[in-house]
Amino acid sequence: MLTGVSFRLSPGQGLVLRGANGLGKTTLLRTIAGLQPALSGRIEGAGERAGYASHADGIKPALTVAETLRFWADLYRTDLPEDVFELFDLADLRDRPAGTLSAGQGRRLGLARLAVIGREVLLLDEPTVSLDAFSVKRFATFLREHHLGRGGIAVIATHIDLGLDLPELELEPHRAAPEAQGGSDEAFL
Repeated sequence: MLTGVSFRLSPGQGLVLRGANGLGKTTLLRTIAGLQPALSGRIEGAGERAGYASHADGIKPALTVAETLRFWADLYRTDLPEDVFELFDLADLRDRPAGTLSAGQGRRLGLARLAVIGREVLLLDEPTVSLDAFSVKRFATFLREHHLGRGGIAVIATHIDLGLDLPELELEPHRAAPEAQGGSDEAFL
């Protein structure tokens, strides 16, 4: 559990959350996204403007790459940008069933959804898991040029350097005292 975390981002800005595994980065992102309630404090400005990407890619194995992205575009009532296939190195995989993709290809498809859903605020939890160095650079290019460069906002929990030159927020100083957490095994009782 975290306490005393505060930050404000304007259009075109991003923030990298740093901290040890289990510190609360995912919980913070999920709370900002509105997927779980805050225990205290307030969150302003994300709401319906936010898109959250976790470790799950959100793909159906039977749908092709193109059908998957079309599904997300239809769900969010947005256009399917043609450049998304090239941007995420999916052009040669358009007609391939998602269930046959490698872990890295599936991750790229899951992340390509972010370019389709049209959300101003992206909340990204370890977005580069399973990606090779080439794909990490492509994802960083998407964030820099296609999202932040167009006035979007991103909050990213990651342990790697994405090469984005974003400010970092170290969460260790915000770790709640053990007695405030209700004990380390509370989730397993």
